[in-house]
Amino acid sequence: MTDAYTSPLLLQELLEPAAAQRNIRLLLLRDDLTHPALPGNKWRKLKYNLLEARRLGHDTLLTFGGAYSNHMAAVAAAGPLHGFRTVGVVRGEPTLPLNPTLAQAQAHGMQLRYLDRATYRRKTEPAVVAELLHEVGPAYVVPEGGSNTLALPGCAELVTELAAETDFDYLCVACGTGGTLAGLLTGLAGTRQAVGVAVLKNADFLRADIEALTLASAGTTYTNWQLQTAYHLGGYAAYSAELMAFIQQFQARHGVLLDPVYTGKLLYAVLDLLTQDYFAPGSTVVAVHTGGLQGWQGFRQRFAHRSAWWPEVG
Repeated sequence: MTDAYTSPLLLQELLEPAAAQRNIRLLLLRDDLTHPALPGNKWRKLKYNLLEARRLGHDTLLTFGGAYSNHMAAVAAAGPLHGFRTVGVVRGEPTLPLNPTLAQAQAHGMQLRYLDRATYRRKTEPAVVAELLHEVGPAYVVPEGGSNTLALPGCAELVTELAAETDFDYLCVACGTGGTLAGLLTGLAGTRQAVGVAVLKNADFLRADIEALTLASAGTTYTNWQLQTAYHLGGYAAYSAELMAFIQQFQARHGVLLDPVYTGKLLYAVLDLLTQDYFAPGSTVVAVHTGGLQGWQGFRQRFAHRSAWWPEVG
């Protein structure tokens, strides 16, 4: 498997009054544009997992996710690109017609299987995994969200690429399972500051998960980071009129579409933290656009009645 990264990083300066007033340079790292089929952190987290699957002789990937999962969509897209059969284990009961995310996954050749929510909560137990592998055959298992120790090196490479482009003081990213932030921390290796913005409610548990990942991958934990848990705006994939208005206004100002599950909350948090003087005056702050725009289709399907504005997503 060849490295899919063929485009240099694109850093877009965000001219925001709250940043200018504090002499802060605010940059958006457009990792959503790095790979056309697998944008952003999903490719980075999959890269070394796919290499390991190939090394172990597997031709099938099995993974887990909700019905609108960016990760599930990414694994499905990676299958035909890199010669893997893919199986997606979906949380909940099957519903027809398929939502846009699952329909696209199936179009990429992914075999969809379903687990009731009680069994899905036990998805990491050896007996549950063994039963799935008995049903589908030998497969390389990628965890939900793609967050394991092999996800971290791919995310760490972003730090190296970024440092070659510009000096910076803070690196900010949205957090669902914490794997991307953990990878960035190993790349930073204790230098500069990292800020994670949790996108789900009651996310304090992520701190321990992130520390466990960095300990397993790099043999250490780090102190140069904070997890912000107050910007979930109703919870994971929940509708927020405030967030929708923010995303619309951000696109109007900067010509960049954010998604309503991850990056919208990230930039909402970063701009709010600016007004609270969280970042040191004169510093450079980089926020990572990790993609996830495919999620708009499912979000609109679920919440079309809640908003008069919806973005055009190709």
